[in-house]
Amino acid sequence: MLSIIITHHKTPVMLRLCLKAIRENIVDIAHEIIITDSEADFESQNSIKGEFSQIDFTFFPKNVGYAKLVNAGIKKSKGNYVLILNADIIVAKDSISKMIDYMESNPNTGLIGPKLLTFSNQAQNSCFRFPDLGAVLARRTLLGKSIWGRAKLNYFLIKDKNLSLPTKVDWLQGSAIMARREAIDKIGLMDERFFMYLEDTDWCRRFWENNYQVIYFPGAQVFHYYYRASKKWGNFLDIFLNKYTQIHLLSTFKYFWKWKMS
Repeated sequence: MLSIIITHHKTPVMLRLCLKAIRENIVDIAHEIIITDSEADFESQNSIKGEFSQIDFTFFPKNVGYAKLVNAGIKKSKGNYVLILNADIIVAKDSISKMIDYMESNPNTGLIGPKLLTFSNQAQNSCFRFPDLGAVLARRTLLGKSIWGRAKLNYFLIKDKNLSLPTKVDWLQGSAIMARREAIDKIGLMDERFFMYLEDTDWCRRFWENNYQVIYFPGAQVFHYYYRASKKWGNFLDIFLNKYTQIHLLSTFKYFWKWKMS
């Protein structure tokens, strides 16, 4: 069985679209749907419950962060495979079955992620190498416009590989990922010390540390309504004015500290 965990925070319109796509495009796979909801709007959720039956809701009165939402869903789930989706993901036909088929044929794969597309069919960056200080500086400062910075960013974004094929990558963006239950049981849940950002990076690193491969799988595609909240005004101003940038930098510090990196 497949367990589908949808993390949600104040986007009921997107959540309804996400659920409609699951209902229309995952018809031949036995599955359960678990929604973990931060700062729940009970009126909206009651409306969704009326439209989509047999959905398990877990409510949190406060914004508890992404890792805690995912973990709450995993603890309730029963499937051999766990599909973790943000509420702003729209799955395409056959995308999930293709991911399961790949996992079935490749038992060393612990985590797999599809190709993410905008609603205008533009590919999004969703697989990466592990970050280092140089990559952070290139992303967050004007150094990113230098020759050195562009090289750092291209390396971080794996521009030197053919990403049109299934590819081993360091980590996957957590917006849409599928994990093997056996691997989760071995490596554990996401680290809730990361409130937002880098929890997916840390989790993928732990998969690799336990000899499970992390695979970017472009043969499966989903649509993602992506808004980069941590980049609003531009490199330097965001550090001082954007709370999401500050959360991202704090998570980066926690990640470097945990893995003793610089």
